[in-house]
Amino acid sequence: EESKATLKALINKYGVDCISIGNGTASKESEIFVAALIKELDRPVSYAVVSESGASVYSGSPLAAEEFPDLDLTFRSAISIARRLLDPLAELIKVDVRSLGVGQYQHDMPQKRLVSSLTAAVEDCVNSVGVDLNTASYSLLAYVSGLNQGTAKNIVAYRSNKPFRSRRELLDVPKLGAKAFEQCAGFLRIPDAENVLDNTAVHPESYAAAKKLIEKFGYTEADVKACKLAELPARIAAEGEDKVAEEIGVGVPTLNDIVTELLKPGRDVRDSLPPPVLRSDLMDMNDLKEGMQIAGVVRNVTDFGAFVDISVHQDGLLHISEI
Repeated sequence: EESKATLKALINKYGVDCISIGNGTASKESEIFVAALIKELDRPVSYAVVSESGASVYSGSPLAAEEFPDLDLTFRSAISIARRLLDPLAELIKVDVRSLGVGQYQHDMPQKRLVSSLTAAVEDCVNSVGVDLNTASYSLLAYVSGLNQGTAKNIVAYRSNKPFRSRRELLDVPKLGAKAFEQCAGFLRIPDAENVLDNTAVHPESYAAAKKLIEKFGYTEADVKACKLAELPARIAAEGEDKVAEEIGVGVPTLNDIVTELLKPGRDVRDSLPPPVLRSDLMDMNDLKEGMQIAGVVRNVTDFGAFVDISVHQDGLLHISEI
């Protein structure tokens, strides 16, 4: 009861609308406790269970000590688990790649090769998603092609005076030369930039081609911002991809990439993924009714089927004959 009173007070004080629970020790007990508490509240609150692999490693790392010098390790872990629900990528890159629980045989591999392979996979993820130049931590920026810890720290120091308004300002950052700019610019985003292309994956060297394309079909930058280019692919197809590409001075693959970005400027590729499962109702077996459709998280796959966490105390077995 005391724990409930404490948690209720925190929820009301900070206007909490979602609780993040790590999937480690006593996760299910915490989940049952939170689910029962939610039913007693007079405001809508949901919860989600997130992977806590590497949270304890992060909390004891020099990076965590730098971010939260005045906080105890347990608080740092709790913050990490909460942030994993907000932006998993930005949080997970702070953990040593070997501590992310990538499999029980990871220690049988040559460690140097393991680290380089895992780091390359993380770099691929970061560059595919893109990074907000004005809010990303230096640890996230350091994974962007062309940048390292030093230049990433210089970017953070530079923007502390004023936020970036254009990608070109990167050239004013100390120790970030033209070559590094060429490599990193396409992966960095500025959501409220003056030039709408600064919030897309279009590289600055293709800006002229993108602008030619927009003008050729009678659109404006305002139309791009308002996502009013739905007809563009059909109009290009009608005129012929090869002809349009030649006219604006790029190859067909580059033309297709530019069109994809112009259709949805600022799009996050992760928006197409299923959102985290937020729960507020299911607690135990008695809440289940025959015929219910429930979203769950696959916890284990075996030869005879899959075990799925549907938020009751035991994982459910989905038999191979039913998949």
